[in-house]
Amino acid sequence: MPQSHEPWYRHGPPPWPVPDNPYAPEGYGPPPPPPPRRRWPLAAAVLALLLLFGAGTYVLDALSRADRDRTDRAGAESGAPPTATPPTTSTRPAPSPSRIPTAAEIARQRRAGEASAWIVDDRTDLPRRHIPTQDLWIVGDTVVQAVYKRVVAHRLSDGTEVWSVDLPTPVCETPVNPTPDGKVVIVLQNVEAWTGTRCDQLRMIDLRTGKAGWHEQLADTDSGDDDTIIVDSAISGGTVAIVQSMKAAAYRVVDGRKLYDIPMENPGKCYPGRLAGGSRLLVLADCAIASYGKEYDQVREIDPVTGRVRWRHRTEPGRRIGQVLSVDPVVITTAHRETHAEDWRVVALGPDGGVRRTIDPRPKGLKHCGDSIDTSANAQQCREAVVGGGLVLLGGTDRVGAYDLDTGKLLWGVKDKGTSYGYYPLRVGPGRTGIVYQLGTNGRAGRVFRIGPGGVDTVKDVLRLPASTARAEFGTAVVGKNVYVGDRLVITPAGLNGDDNRREPRMLSFAP
Repeated sequence: MPQSHEPWYRHGPPPWPVPDNPYAPEGYGPPPPPPPRRRWPLAAAVLALLLLFGAGTYVLDALSRADRDRTDRAGAESGAPPTATPPTTSTRPAPSPSRIPTAAEIARQRRAGEASAWIVDDRTDLPRRHIPTQDLWIVGDTVVQAVYKRVVAHRLSDGTEVWSVDLPTPVCETPVNPTPDGKVVIVLQNVEAWTGTRCDQLRMIDLRTGKAGWHEQLADTDSGDDDTIIVDSAISGGTVAIVQSMKAAAYRVVDGRKLYDIPMENPGKCYPGRLAGGSRLLVLADCAIASYGKEYDQVREIDPVTGRVRWRHRTEPGRRIGQVLSVDPVVITTAHRETHAEDWRVVALGPDGGVRRTIDPRPKGLKHCGDSIDTSANAQQCREAVVGGGLVLLGGTDRVGAYDLDTGKLLWGVKDKGTSYGYYPLRVGPGRTGIVYQLGTNGRAGRVFRIGPGGVDTVKDVLRLPASTARAEFGTAVVGKNVYVGDRLVITPAGLNGDDNRREPRMLSFAP
Protein backbone atom coordinates (compact mmCIF):
# COMPACT_ATOMS: atom_id res chain seq x y z
CA MET A 1 0.00 0.00 0.00
CA PRO A 2 1.27 3.50 -0.69
CA GLN A 3 2.32 5.62 2.24
CA SER A 4 -0.03 8.48 3.08
CA HIS A 5 2.68 10.97 2.24
CA GLU A 6 3.27 9.36 -1.17
CA PRO A 7 -0.17 9.40 -2.80
CA TRP A 8 1.04 9.53 -6.38
CA TYR A 9 2.81 6.23 -6.85
CA ARG A 10 3.72 2.94 -5.35
CA HIS A 11 7.22 1.59 -5.68
CA GLY A 12 7.36 -1.55 -7.77
CA PRO A 13 10.21 -3.85 -8.71
CA PRO A 14 12.26 -1.99 -11.33
CA PRO A 15 13.49 -4.54 -13.91
CA TRP A 16 14.16 -1.95 -16.68
CA PRO A 17 13.51 0.59 -14.90
CA VAL A 18 9.86 -0.37 -14.86
CA PRO A 19 7.90 2.89 -14.61
CA ASP A 20 6.21 3.39 -11.29
CA ASN A 21 2.55 4.30 -11.04
CA PRO A 22 2.48 7.90 -9.78
CA TYR A 23 -1.08 8.69 -10.67
CA ALA A 24 -4.05 7.98 -8.51
CA PRO A 25 -7.58 8.53 -9.84
CA GLU A 26 -8.46 12.19 -10.27
CA GLY A 27 -9.01 13.89 -6.92
CA TYR A 28 -7.06 11.33 -4.87
CA GLY A 29 -4.84 13.14 -2.41
CA PRO A 30 -3.23 16.58 -2.66
CA PRO A 31 -1.26 17.62 -5.73
CA PRO A 32 2.44 16.74 -5.60
CA PRO A 33 5.10 19.40 -5.06
CA PRO A 34 6.59 20.76 -8.29
CA PRO A 35 9.38 18.50 -9.55
CA PRO A 36 12.91 19.96 -9.35
CA ARG A 37 14.26 21.48 -12.53
CA ARG A 38 16.67 19.22 -14.35
CA ARG A 39 19.70 20.30 -16.24
CA TRP A 40 19.20 17.51 -18.75
CA PRO A 41 17.53 16.99 -21.07
CA LEU A 42 15.56 20.23 -21.05
CA ALA A 43 15.09 21.22 -24.64
CA ALA A 44 16.35 24.75 -24.08
CA ALA A 45 19.64 23.53 -22.64
CA VAL A 46 20.18 20.95 -25.35
CA LEU A 47 19.34 23.41 -28.11
CA ALA A 48 21.76 25.89 -26.59
CA LEU A 49 24.45 23.25 -26.81
CA LEU A 50 23.46 22.59 -30.39
CA LEU A 51 23.93 26.23 -31.24
CA LEU A 52 27.23 26.42 -29.42
CA PHE A 53 28.80 23.22 -30.66
CA GLY A 54 26.67 21.83 -33.49
CA ALA A 55 24.55 18.69 -33.27
CA GLY A 56 25.99 15.34 -32.42
CA THR A 57 29.19 14.45 -30.64
CA TYR A 58 29.43 17.41 -28.26
CA VAL A 59 25.80 17.05 -27.22
CA LEU A 60 26.31 13.34 -26.79
CA ASP A 61 29.44 13.85 -24.70
CA ALA A 62 27.73 16.40 -22.48
CA LEU A 63 24.70 14.22 -21.96
CA SER A 64 26.93 11.21 -21.28
CA ARG A 65 28.64 13.15 -18.53
CA ALA A 66 25.22 14.08 -17.14
CA ASP A 67 24.35 10.39 -17.29
CA ARG A 68 27.33 9.51 -15.12
CA ASP A 69 26.54 12.39 -12.78
CA ARG A 70 23.24 10.71 -11.91
CA THR A 71 25.19 8.50 -9.49
CA ASP A 72 25.49 11.61 -7.32
CA ARG A 73 21.96 12.96 -7.63
CA ALA A 74 22.28 15.73 -5.09
CA GLY A 75 25.42 17.10 -6.65
CA ALA A 76 24.03 16.85 -10.13
CA GLU A 77 20.85 18.71 -9.26
CA SER A 78 22.61 21.56 -7.46
CA GLY A 79 25.46 22.14 -9.91
CA ALA A 80 25.54 24.74 -12.67
CA PRO A 81 25.13 23.70 -16.30
CA PRO A 82 28.40 22.62 -17.86
CA THR A 83 30.25 25.11 -19.99
CA ALA A 84 32.66 24.52 -22.81
CA THR A 85 35.75 26.35 -23.99
CA PRO A 86 35.25 27.84 -27.44
CA PRO A 87 36.85 25.66 -30.13
CA THR A 88 39.36 28.38 -31.01
CA THR A 89 40.95 28.21 -27.55
CA SER A 90 40.34 24.58 -26.64
CA THR A 91 43.24 22.37 -25.63
CA ARG A 92 41.15 19.27 -26.28
CA PRO A 93 42.85 17.04 -28.89
CA ALA A 94 41.15 16.92 -32.25
CA PRO A 95 38.42 14.24 -32.15
CA SER A 96 38.92 11.16 -34.24
CA PRO A 97 36.26 10.46 -36.86
CA SER A 98 33.12 8.87 -35.41
CA ARG A 99 32.42 5.36 -36.59
CA ILE A 100 28.83 4.45 -37.35
CA PRO A 101 28.07 0.71 -37.16
CA THR A 102 26.68 -0.98 -40.23
CA ALA A 103 23.30 -2.68 -40.34
CA ALA A 104 25.11 -6.02 -40.77
CA GLU A 105 27.14 -5.43 -37.60
CA ILE A 106 23.98 -4.52 -35.71
CA ALA A 107 22.31 -7.72 -36.93
CA ARG A 108 25.26 -9.87 -35.81
CA GLN A 109 25.16 -8.40 -32.32
CA ARG A 110 21.40 -8.70 -31.92
CA ARG A 111 20.43 -10.61 -28.77
CA ALA A 112 17.40 -12.79 -28.21
CA GLY A 113 14.28 -10.71 -27.71
CA GLU A 114 15.76 -7.54 -29.16
CA ALA A 115 14.25 -5.64 -32.06
CA SER A 116 15.77 -5.77 -35.52
CA ALA A 117 17.36 -2.53 -36.68
CA TRP A 118 18.81 -0.69 -39.64
CA ILE A 119 20.87 2.47 -39.73
CA VAL A 120 21.57 5.11 -42.37
CA ASP A 121 25.13 6.40 -42.62
CA ASP A 122 24.58 9.30 -45.01
CA ARG A 123 27.91 10.48 -46.46
CA THR A 124 26.53 13.55 -48.19
CA ASP A 125 29.11 16.34 -48.10
CA LEU A 126 27.71 19.03 -45.79
CA PRO A 127 29.03 22.48 -44.83
CA ARG A 128 30.92 22.52 -41.53
CA ARG A 129 27.99 23.83 -39.52
CA HIS A 130 24.73 22.64 -38.00
CA ILE A 131 22.38 21.46 -40.77
CA PRO A 132 18.73 21.02 -39.69
CA THR A 133 16.86 17.93 -40.79
CA GLN A 134 13.29 18.27 -42.05
CA ASP A 135 10.02 16.39 -41.56
CA LEU A 136 9.77 12.61 -41.95
CA TRP A 137 7.22 11.50 -44.55
CA ILE A 138 5.90 7.94 -44.80
CA VAL A 139 4.81 7.22 -48.37
CA GLY A 140 4.00 3.62 -49.30
CA ASP A 141 6.86 1.41 -48.14
CA THR A 142 9.37 4.29 -47.86
CA VAL A 143 10.39 6.95 -45.36
CA VAL A 144 11.41 10.21 -47.02
CA GLN A 145 13.25 13.24 -45.70
CA ALA A 146 14.81 16.45 -47.01
CA VAL A 147 18.23 17.44 -45.67
CA TYR A 148 20.27 20.38 -46.96
CA LYS A 149 20.14 20.03 -50.76
CA ARG A 150 18.72 16.51 -51.14
CA VAL A 151 15.43 14.67 -50.73
CA VAL A 152 16.06 10.98 -50.05
CA ALA A 153 13.74 7.96 -49.76
CA HIS A 154 14.70 4.83 -47.81
CA ARG A 155 12.88 1.51 -47.85
CA LEU A 156 11.16 0.93 -44.51
CA SER A 157 11.99 -2.77 -44.39
CA ASP A 158 15.79 -2.44 -44.54
CA GLY A 159 16.81 1.22 -44.93
CA THR A 160 18.07 0.84 -48.49
CA GLU A 161 18.11 4.10 -50.44
CA VAL A 162 15.39 3.89 -53.08
CA TRP A 163 15.79 7.27 -54.77
CA SER A 164 17.12 10.78 -54.21
CA VAL A 165 16.50 14.21 -55.71
CA ASP A 166 19.27 16.82 -55.76
CA LEU A 167 18.18 20.39 -55.10
CA PRO A 168 19.86 23.56 -56.40
CA THR A 169 19.87 25.33 -53.02
CA PRO A 170 19.33 24.38 -49.36
CA VAL A 171 15.88 23.60 -47.97
CA CYS A 172 14.24 26.24 -45.76
CA GLU A 173 10.94 24.61 -44.89
CA THR A 174 8.87 21.51 -45.49
CA PRO A 175 5.20 20.76 -44.70
CA VAL A 176 4.41 18.10 -42.10
CA ASN A 177 2.05 16.20 -44.42
CA PRO A 178 2.21 15.30 -48.12
CA THR A 179 -0.91 15.18 -50.28
CA PRO A 180 -2.95 11.96 -50.20
CA ASP A 181 -1.23 10.90 -53.44
CA GLY A 182 2.26 11.54 -52.04
CA LYS A 183 3.27 14.98 -53.34
CA VAL A 184 4.91 17.80 -51.37
CA VAL A 185 5.92 21.37 -52.01
CA ILE A 186 9.15 22.38 -50.30
CA VAL A 187 10.56 25.87 -49.81
CA LEU A 188 14.17 26.51 -50.86
CA GLN A 189 16.59 29.37 -50.48
CA ASN A 190 17.09 31.52 -53.55
CA VAL A 191 20.89 31.22 -53.27
CA GLU A 192 23.35 29.32 -51.12
CA ALA A 193 24.95 31.99 -48.96
CA TRP A 194 25.32 33.07 -45.36
CA THR A 195 23.57 36.42 -45.82
CA GLY A 196 21.11 38.00 -48.21
CA THR A 197 19.18 34.79 -48.76
CA ARG A 198 15.44 34.57 -49.22
CA CYS A 199 13.23 31.54 -48.67
CA ASP A 200 11.10 32.15 -51.74
CA GLN A 201 11.62 29.20 -54.07
CA LEU A 202 8.86 26.56 -54.28
CA ARG A 203 9.50 23.12 -55.73
CA MET A 204 7.12 20.19 -55.98
CA ILE A 205 8.44 16.66 -55.39
CA ASP A 206 6.50 13.45 -56.10
CA LEU A 207 7.45 11.25 -53.15
CA ARG A 208 6.15 8.07 -54.79
CA THR A 209 8.31 8.34 -57.91
CA GLY A 210 11.20 10.50 -56.70
CA LYS A 211 10.65 12.99 -59.52
CA ALA A 212 10.96 16.77 -59.16
CA GLY A 213 8.04 18.72 -60.58
CA TRP A 214 7.27 22.40 -61.06
CA HIS A 215 9.33 25.25 -59.67
CA GLU A 216 8.00 28.74 -58.88
CA GLN A 217 9.17 31.82 -57.02
CA LEU A 218 7.02 33.37 -54.32
CA ALA A 219 5.84 36.86 -55.22
CA ASP A 220 6.78 39.79 -53.00
CA THR A 221 4.13 40.65 -50.43
CA ASP A 222 4.74 44.42 -50.48
CA SER A 223 4.89 44.27 -46.70
CA GLY A 224 8.10 46.24 -46.44
CA ASP A 225 10.03 43.09 -45.54
CA ASP A 226 12.97 42.97 -47.91
CA ASP A 227 13.87 39.40 -47.12
CA THR A 228 11.52 36.45 -46.80
CA ILE A 229 13.72 34.80 -44.20
CA ILE A 230 11.14 32.76 -42.29
CA VAL A 231 8.22 31.05 -43.97
CA ASP A 232 5.79 28.36 -42.88
CA SER A 233 3.87 25.88 -45.00
CA ALA A 234 1.16 23.24 -44.65
CA ILE A 235 -0.64 20.89 -47.01
CA SER A 236 -4.29 19.89 -46.78
CA GLY A 237 -5.81 17.80 -49.55
CA GLY A 238 -4.34 19.11 -52.81
CA THR A 239 -3.62 22.59 -51.44
CA VAL A 240 -0.39 24.00 -50.03
CA ALA A 241 -0.64 27.15 -47.92
CA ILE A 242 2.34 29.44 -47.40
CA VAL A 243 2.85 32.16 -44.79
CA GLN A 244 5.46 34.79 -45.66
CA SER A 245 6.01 38.28 -44.30
CA MET A 246 2.79 38.27 -42.26
CA LYS A 247 0.62 37.35 -45.24
CA ALA A 248 -0.64 33.97 -46.44
CA ALA A 249 -1.76 32.43 -49.72
CA ALA A 250 -2.74 29.02 -51.08
CA TYR A 251 -1.57 27.19 -54.20
CA ARG A 252 -2.46 23.98 -56.02
CA VAL A 253 0.12 21.31 -55.31
CA VAL A 254 -0.26 19.61 -58.67
CA ASP A 255 0.78 22.63 -60.78
CA GLY A 256 1.61 25.55 -58.48
CA ARG A 257 -1.31 27.72 -59.61
CA LYS A 258 -2.31 30.29 -57.00
CA LEU A 259 -5.77 29.62 -55.62
CA TYR A 260 -6.42 32.54 -53.27
CA ASP A 261 -5.00 34.88 -50.67
CA ILE A 262 -5.94 33.69 -47.20
CA PRO A 263 -8.17 36.47 -45.85
CA MET A 264 -6.54 38.82 -43.40
CA GLU A 265 -8.89 39.81 -40.58
CA ASN A 266 -8.61 43.01 -38.58
CA PRO A 267 -5.90 44.39 -40.92
CA GLY A 268 -3.14 45.97 -38.93
CA LYS A 269 -4.12 44.01 -35.82
CA CYS A 270 -4.01 40.29 -36.75
CA TYR A 271 -1.16 38.75 -38.71
CA PRO A 272 -0.97 35.10 -39.86
CA GLY A 273 2.16 33.47 -38.53
CA ARG A 274 1.90 29.68 -38.65
CA LEU A 275 -0.08 26.91 -40.32
CA ALA A 276 -1.20 23.37 -39.55
CA GLY A 277 -2.25 20.87 -42.18
CA GLY A 278 -3.48 17.34 -42.73
CA SER A 279 -7.18 16.54 -42.91
CA ARG A 280 -7.88 20.18 -42.05
CA LEU A 281 -6.13 23.48 -42.80
CA LEU A 282 -5.61 25.75 -39.78
CA VAL A 283 -4.21 29.29 -39.81
CA LEU A 284 -2.72 30.70 -36.59
CA ALA A 285 -2.48 34.46 -36.18
CA ASP A 286 -1.04 36.94 -33.66
CA CYS A 287 -3.53 39.67 -32.80
CA ALA A 288 -3.52 43.00 -30.97
CA ILE A 289 0.26 42.77 -30.81
CA ALA A 290 0.62 46.46 -29.92
CA SER A 291 -1.83 46.26 -27.00
CA TYR A 292 0.24 45.28 -23.98
CA GLY A 293 -1.57 42.73 -21.84
CA LYS A 294 -4.43 42.38 -24.29
CA GLU A 295 -2.66 40.41 -27.02
CA TYR A 296 -4.38 37.24 -28.11
CA ASP A 297 -3.97 34.51 -30.72
CA GLN A 298 -6.54 33.32 -33.22
CA VAL A 299 -6.92 30.01 -35.03
CA ARG A 300 -9.17 29.64 -38.06
CA GLU A 301 -10.14 26.62 -40.09
CA ILE A 302 -9.93 27.42 -43.81
CA ASP A 303 -11.58 25.45 -46.59
CA PRO A 304 -8.47 24.36 -48.51
CA VAL A 305 -10.23 24.53 -51.89
CA THR A 306 -12.10 27.82 -51.62
CA GLY A 307 -10.39 29.71 -48.80
CA ARG A 308 -13.68 30.19 -46.96
CA VAL A 309 -13.34 30.57 -43.19
CA ARG A 310 -15.27 27.76 -41.50
CA TRP A 311 -14.81 28.90 -37.90
CA ARG A 312 -12.65 31.03 -35.63
CA HIS A 313 -11.34 30.61 -32.11
CA ARG A 314 -9.47 33.22 -30.13
CA THR A 315 -7.52 32.74 -26.94
CA GLU A 316 -8.12 34.72 -23.80
CA PRO A 317 -6.23 38.04 -23.68
CA GLY A 318 -2.64 37.54 -22.60
CA ARG A 319 -2.48 33.95 -23.82
CA ARG A 320 -1.00 32.53 -27.00
CA ILE A 321 -1.13 29.28 -28.93
CA GLY A 322 1.87 27.01 -28.49
CA GLN A 323 1.42 23.85 -30.57
CA VAL A 324 -1.30 22.18 -32.61
CA LEU A 325 -1.42 18.64 -31.24
CA SER A 326 -4.12 17.50 -33.67
CA VAL A 327 -6.20 18.99 -36.50
CA ASP A 328 -9.02 16.41 -36.28
CA PRO A 329 -10.18 16.83 -33.58
CA VAL A 330 -8.56 20.23 -33.13
CA VAL A 331 -6.41 20.15 -29.99
CA ILE A 332 -3.99 22.97 -29.21
CA THR A 333 -1.82 24.13 -26.34
CA THR A 334 -1.98 27.63 -24.92
CA ALA A 335 0.35 29.49 -22.59
CA HIS A 336 0.58 32.80 -20.79
CA ARG A 337 2.57 35.33 -22.79
CA GLU A 338 4.84 36.26 -19.88
CA THR A 339 5.23 33.06 -17.86
CA HIS A 340 5.29 30.88 -21.02
CA ALA A 341 5.65 27.14 -20.36
CA GLU A 342 5.13 27.60 -16.62
CA ASP A 343 1.43 28.36 -17.26
CA TRP A 344 0.17 26.12 -20.05
CA ARG A 345 -3.00 24.20 -20.93
CA VAL A 346 -4.31 21.69 -23.43
CA VAL A 347 -7.44 23.00 -25.17
CA ALA A 348 -9.70 20.72 -27.21
CA LEU A 349 -12.02 22.54 -29.62
CA GLY A 350 -15.40 21.43 -30.95
CA PRO A 351 -16.45 21.32 -34.62
CA ASP A 352 -17.47 25.00 -34.51
CA GLY A 353 -14.29 26.24 -32.84
CA GLY A 354 -15.82 26.47 -29.37
CA VAL A 355 -13.96 25.12 -26.35
CA ARG A 356 -14.79 21.46 -25.79
CA ARG A 357 -12.46 20.93 -22.82
CA THR A 358 -9.52 22.66 -21.15
CA ILE A 359 -6.99 20.44 -19.40
CA ASP A 360 -4.33 21.54 -16.94
CA PRO A 361 -1.63 18.82 -16.83
CA ARG A 362 0.68 20.70 -14.46
CA PRO A 363 -0.53 19.11 -11.19
CA LYS A 364 0.79 15.78 -12.51
CA GLY A 365 4.17 17.27 -13.35
CA LEU A 366 3.63 17.14 -17.13
CA LYS A 367 5.34 19.95 -19.00
CA HIS A 368 4.72 21.61 -22.34
CA CYS A 369 6.32 20.07 -25.43
CA GLY A 370 10.04 20.13 -24.73
CA ASP A 371 9.36 22.41 -21.74
CA SER A 372 9.38 25.46 -24.02
CA ILE A 373 7.02 27.60 -26.11
CA ASP A 374 8.38 28.54 -29.54
CA THR A 375 5.86 30.38 -31.69
CA SER A 376 8.38 31.00 -34.47
CA ALA A 377 8.67 27.31 -35.33
CA ASN A 378 6.46 24.69 -36.95
CA ALA A 379 3.13 24.53 -35.10
CA GLN A 380 2.94 20.72 -35.46
CA GLN A 381 6.28 19.77 -33.93
CA CYS A 382 5.49 18.27 -30.54
CA ARG A 383 7.08 14.86 -29.95
CA GLU A 384 5.69 14.77 -26.45
CA ALA A 385 2.01 14.51 -27.40
CA VAL A 386 -0.32 12.45 -29.56
CA VAL A 387 -4.11 12.55 -29.95
CA GLY A 388 -6.48 9.72 -30.88
CA GLY A 389 -9.45 7.69 -29.70
CA GLY A 390 -10.78 10.54 -27.58
CA LEU A 391 -7.51 10.81 -25.64
CA VAL A 392 -4.48 13.06 -25.55
CA LEU A 393 -1.28 11.33 -24.43
CA LEU A 394 1.32 13.64 -22.91
CA GLY A 395 4.94 12.66 -22.36
CA GLY A 396 8.00 14.26 -20.88
CA THR A 397 11.37 13.64 -19.34
CA ASP A 398 10.29 11.01 -16.83
CA ARG A 399 6.54 10.42 -17.20
CA VAL A 400 3.60 9.94 -19.53
CA GLY A 401 -0.14 10.31 -18.92
CA ALA A 402 -3.44 9.98 -20.79
CA TYR A 403 -6.31 12.46 -20.49
CA ASP A 404 -9.90 12.06 -21.68
CA LEU A 405 -10.76 14.91 -24.07
CA ASP A 406 -14.43 14.85 -23.08
CA THR A 407 -14.08 14.88 -19.31
CA GLY A 408 -10.56 16.26 -18.90
CA LYS A 409 -9.83 13.50 -16.38
CA LEU A 410 -6.51 11.67 -16.17
CA LEU A 411 -7.11 8.01 -17.05
CA TRP A 412 -3.67 6.57 -16.45
CA GLY A 413 -0.04 7.55 -16.11
CA VAL A 414 3.39 6.24 -15.20
CA LYS A 415 6.77 7.69 -14.39
CA ASP A 416 10.23 6.44 -13.52
CA LYS A 417 12.68 7.51 -10.81
CA GLY A 418 14.72 9.90 -12.91
CA THR A 419 16.57 7.33 -15.01
CA SER A 420 15.05 8.20 -18.39
CA TYR A 421 15.69 10.94 -20.91
CA GLY A 422 12.23 11.04 -22.41
CA TYR A 423 8.82 9.43 -22.88
CA TYR A 424 7.37 10.05 -26.34
CA PRO A 425 3.79 8.90 -27.03
CA LEU A 426 3.50 7.30 -30.46
CA ARG A 427 -0.10 6.13 -30.86
CA VAL A 428 -3.40 5.58 -29.07
CA GLY A 429 -4.36 1.92 -29.28
CA PRO A 430 -7.54 -0.08 -28.67
CA GLY A 431 -9.00 -0.17 -25.20
CA ARG A 432 -7.71 3.35 -24.43
CA THR A 433 -4.15 2.10 -24.39
CA GLY A 434 -1.08 4.01 -25.49
CA ILE A 435 2.10 3.07 -27.35
CA VAL A 436 5.08 4.96 -25.92
CA TYR A 437 8.76 5.27 -26.88
CA GLN A 438 11.00 5.47 -23.84
CA LEU A 439 14.39 6.84 -24.83
CA GLY A 440 17.27 5.05 -23.15
CA THR A 441 20.63 6.48 -22.14
CA ASN A 442 24.07 6.53 -23.66
CA GLY A 443 24.75 3.08 -22.26
CA ARG A 444 21.29 1.48 -22.10
CA ALA A 445 18.93 0.99 -25.03
CA GLY A 446 15.39 2.30 -25.04
CA ARG A 447 12.14 0.50 -25.64
CA VAL A 448 8.62 0.86 -27.01
CA PHE A 449 5.90 -0.29 -24.63
CA ARG A 450 2.12 -0.51 -24.42
CA ILE A 451 0.26 0.82 -21.39
CA GLY A 452 -3.40 1.27 -20.51
CA PRO A 453 -5.84 1.89 -17.67
CA GLY A 454 -4.20 0.37 -14.63
CA GLY A 455 -0.87 2.07 -15.19
CA VAL A 456 2.29 0.13 -14.40
CA ASP A 457 0.44 -3.15 -14.02
CA THR A 458 -0.47 -3.08 -17.73
CA VAL A 459 2.98 -2.22 -19.12
CA LYS A 460 4.10 -4.62 -21.83
CA ASP A 461 7.10 -4.23 -24.12
CA VAL A 462 6.37 -3.94 -27.83
CA LEU A 463 9.99 -3.40 -28.89
CA ARG A 464 13.12 -3.88 -26.81
CA LEU A 465 15.75 -1.92 -28.70
CA PRO A 466 19.18 -3.50 -29.26
CA ALA A 467 21.94 -2.92 -26.74
CA SER A 468 24.40 -2.61 -29.62
CA THR A 469 22.67 0.55 -30.89
CA ALA A 470 22.23 2.27 -27.51
CA ARG A 471 24.85 4.94 -28.13
CA ALA A 472 23.67 5.62 -31.69
CA GLU A 473 20.02 5.67 -30.54
CA PHE A 474 20.75 8.11 -27.74
CA GLY A 475 22.75 10.49 -29.91
CA THR A 476 20.10 10.37 -32.63
CA ALA A 477 16.92 10.66 -30.59
CA VAL A 478 17.76 12.82 -27.59
CA VAL A 479 17.09 15.91 -29.72
CA GLY A 480 15.33 14.49 -32.73
CA LYS A 481 12.19 13.47 -34.57
CA ASN A 482 10.35 10.16 -34.72
CA VAL A 483 7.52 8.44 -36.57
CA TYR A 484 5.78 5.16 -35.83
CA VAL A 485 4.30 3.19 -38.72
CA GLY A 486 2.88 -0.30 -38.19
CA ASP A 487 5.15 -1.67 -35.48
CA ARG A 488 8.22 0.17 -36.79
CA LEU A 489 9.90 3.12 -35.08
CA VAL A 490 11.99 5.52 -37.17
CA ILE A 491 14.11 8.19 -35.49
CA THR A 492 16.30 10.95 -36.90
CA PRO A 493 18.30 13.75 -35.24
CA ALA A 494 17.03 17.31 -35.35
CA GLY A 495 20.21 18.29 -37.14
CA LEU A 496 23.53 17.07 -38.48
CA ASN A 497 27.05 18.43 -38.08
CA GLY A 498 28.95 18.96 -41.31
CA ASP A 499 32.26 18.22 -39.59
CA ASP A 500 33.41 14.82 -40.87
CA ASN A 501 35.06 14.16 -37.49
CA ARG A 502 31.66 14.30 -35.81
CA ARG A 503 29.58 12.21 -38.15
CA GLU A 504 26.29 10.86 -36.86
CA PRO A 505 23.66 8.47 -38.17
CA ARG A 506 21.00 10.27 -40.18
CA MET A 507 18.31 7.71 -39.51
CA LEU A 508 17.79 4.70 -37.28
CA SER A 509 14.84 2.29 -37.34
CA PHE A 510 13.57 -0.61 -35.22
CA ALA A 511 10.95 -3.31 -35.78
CA PRO A 512 10.06 -6.72 -34.30
